[in-house]
Parts: sequence; C-alpha cells; structure tokens
Amino acid sequence: MTDTATAPGRVAESQPPQKLTHAPRASFWSAGLFTGPYLLVFGLFLGFPLIYGLWMSFTNLSLTGRGSSLAGVSNYAEAFTDPMMWRTILNTLFFTAITTIPLVIVSLIVALLVSTGLPGQWWWRLSFFAPFMLASSVVAALWGWLYQPGGGLASTVLGWIGFDKIGWLTDERMAMWSVAITTVWWTLGFNFLLYLSAIQAIPEQLYEAASLDGASPMRRLWSITLPLLQKTTGLVVILQILASLKVFDQIYLLTAGGPNNSTRSALEYVYDVGFTGYRLGYAAAVSFIFFLLILLFSAAQLLVARRDR
Repeated sequence: MTDTATAPGRVAESQPPQKLTHAPRASFWSAGLFTGPYLLVFGLFLGFPLIYGLWMSFTNLSLTGRGSSLAGVSNYAEAFTDPMMWRTILNTLFFTAITTIPLVIVSLIVALLVSTGLPGQWWWRLSFFAPFMLASSVVAALWGWLYQPGGGLASTVLGWIGFDKIGWLTDERMAMWSVAITTVWWTLGFNFLLYLSAIQAIPEQLYEAASLDGASPMRRLWSITLPLLQKTTGLVVILQILASLKVFDQIYLLTAGGPNNSTRSALEYVYDVGFTGYRLGYAAAVSFIFFLLILLFSAAQLLVARRDR
C-alpha cells in the first residue's frame, strides 16, 4: 500500500497546478465595463471634435455654411505668413510670463505665512481662495470699475498720492499688465491651496529634529520646506503655464484685445477669425498651430523636469 500523504510544505507531483482559463476573459469584460463610459465620453467630446477640427483646417468651411471645399494646406500656409497670428501668440507668451512667475512666488509666500499659525486660519484661507470661485464676468466687471480712468478706485488712490491718471486699459503699455494684475488676484487661491496642502503634509518630526540641532526658522525653511515642495512647485508651474496660455475670458471682457491689439490673445484671434470673420477652416488651422506649439512647450518642460530628478 502506497502512502499518498505528503509532508507539510511539499507539493504532490501527481497534482499539477490548475490553470485559470476564464480569469483573463472576466478581467477583460470588467475592465471594459469600467472604462467604457469614459471612452465613450472621451470620444464624443474630445476625440471626435479633435478629428473634425483637423479636417476643417484643410477646408474652406465658412460659418455661413458655404465654401466647404477642400483647401489643402493653403490655410496653414496663410497662417504661417499671417503677422497678426504671430503677434497674438507673442502676446499670449508675454502674458504667460508675467502671470506665471508671480502666481507661483506669491502663492508660495502666502501659503508659508498662513502655515505659520496665524490666528483665524479659516478666514485667511477663505480670503485667498474666494476670488477663484468668482465667474470671469464678475471679475471683469469689478476690475473694469477699478480701472476706470476717471472715477476708478485705482486712479483715485494714485491721485491722492500725487500720480497722474493712468489709462489702465486704454494705454498700450499698461493694458496687458492690468489684465495680469487682475488674473493674479483672481487665480491666486488655487495655487495657494496646493502649496498649503503640501506644507501641511510635511512631517512635524523633521522640524522638531532640526530645532533640536539648533536650526533657525530660516534654515528650516531652506533645508526642509522648500526642498520638499519641489514636486508641488513643478506641478504648479505646469498647471499655471497651461492655464495662462489658454487665456481668453478676462482679456475679451476687459479690453476685447485692445488697445491696438496689444492684449489680443491667440484664442481670441481664433474666435474673431472663426465667429466674426466666418472663416472656420482658417480658424481651425490657426488653433492647431497654437496647439502644436503648446505640445512642444509641454514636451520640453517635461524633459527638463526629468533631467532635474
């Protein structure tokens, strides 16, 4: 009589492991049920418009419905020689530069000040984040009143100090800076919350150990807080640059691209060409050129971020 019992920890050689033949198929259908709704929404609201817009850029399609014949690459050839398109792109890049830097630095400083334990924490958080919840039309109406050259609050206060009246939105040298100030005030709260959350996630044990070693508050800031906020800073910079490149609302409502096209952004030019000039095909070509520039800039930024790791 052969003893078929096996010692603990041994696997019987006569019983090969069973193969699970139905698990991959079940996993496939489960994954499809979870990703199906997203893929459907993605295809309807992003994939199809993207493909349709690319097709439009090679046609003479008009908003009036006439002239939908193929135009080849003539729209792109015209766009690359269009001085107004390049000027609007330069305006957008300039706006991105003068808003991204203060929105990163000021939001970091404000988050550091609030995290020091100021009394009334809820009040400070609400004060800095509340403007971000306002609609662009409300922000434009408020700051449009502040920037009025005659009786606006900004001009009145400067008049008390002794300065001459400034054409905040009518002077070509000041219009873009005025829109940038409005944008910084309006969108500061989002970056502030990101930084505040990252600061609060830093373990207190690190600061306690540094204090025991005799590190001053400034040393703890430079040696602990700022190095641990590098990833958050990279995220804030990327999100802010992408948001600034897509600027449209506040510029359109405050200046409508003026004076003398000094604040006209790339998206506003696309809007004007497509919905005011009725040239949907050419507007699609301009938008895709701007889209490719954003992709190249984003790819370069990701490469730089990977090298810094």
